[in-house]
Amino acid sequence: MLHALPVLRRLRGRPARLLRRWLALSLLLSGLVALFLPASARGAPGTATVVSARDLPAGSVLRAGDLKLVDLPDDVRPQGAIGLPATVEGRLLVGAARAGEPLTDVRLLDAAIPGSGDPESSTVPVRLADAGVTELLRPGQRVDVVAAAEAGREASVLASMAVVAAVGAQAARDPTAPSAGSTGPLVLLSLPSAIATRVAAISLERSITVTLR
Repeated sequence: MLHALPVLRRLRGRPARLLRRWLALSLLLSGLVALFLPASARGAPGTATVVSARDLPAGSVLRAGDLKLVDLPDDVRPQGAIGLPATVEGRLLVGAARAGEPLTDVRLLDAAIPGSGDPESSTVPVRLADAGVTELLRPGQRVDVVAAAEAGREASVLASMAVVAAVGAQAARDPTAPSAGSTGPLVLLSLPSAIATRVAAISLERSITVTLR
């Protein structure tokens, strides 16, 4: 009986040791899992990011109601994402965006658009000689503006790297307008103010087209 006492003591202590080892192993495994989980799964705080509040078509001039601010983990936040709605409002969306899509710098027109108040840039409406060319244009696209050869004058480049701000709907033909030969939709081109004035003046006298960049 005396010889059995040490054995019983060892048996009574073993469950406690096993429990402590199991707890230590569980804590170690939990730490490893948390270490290798992505930030989003760990519930890590994200970075404020501007996303579209609804589906937006290309060429939209962004307003407060089109935007919302959400927190995105850094590992899923796209490069160039914007964090301040005030820097997005009033700018033109180059391509269509789905609801909840983060807005990045490359999706926004980097030139002035109507109503932006930028004194260095202006937006000039022109009607291209070939309406088929207009159908190829998209907001945000860069083009060179060319005056066609007419009345002994050679074709000339009026502006380089103009930005297409918007493409209007097909307009009715106005035979009394100076550009009666051009019946395509109006195209809004964003240019430095001095160049925009020159393009606007020449477009009243000569046919205008663009070359695509």
